Amino acid sequence: MGELVAASDNSDADDEHDPEGATIAFERSQLSAQLEAAQTALDEVAHPLDRVRDGSYGICRVCGRPIAAARLGARPTATACVTCALIRR
Repeated sequence: MGELVAASDNSDADDEHDPEGATIAFERSQLSAQLEAAQTALDEVAHPLDRVRDGSYGICRVCGRPIAAARLGARPTATACVTCALIRR
């Protein structure tokens, strides 16, 4: 991202009207979305590790019952059982 910003700072090209490719603003937006998605994925992995440490992993945060092993196997970051996850939708 830093390289993209630096490249656009040193450029006086009118990329908004360049028919050959995407604009720098579009590239920034795409890269920003990818960075945000990567951070969200990292956060989703870190939180279950915290719950393992405090003993709450595998316990539904809504109803307090155990989350099925099959659900945790399919989605290790789950914080709610299937029933509660469907209700919250």
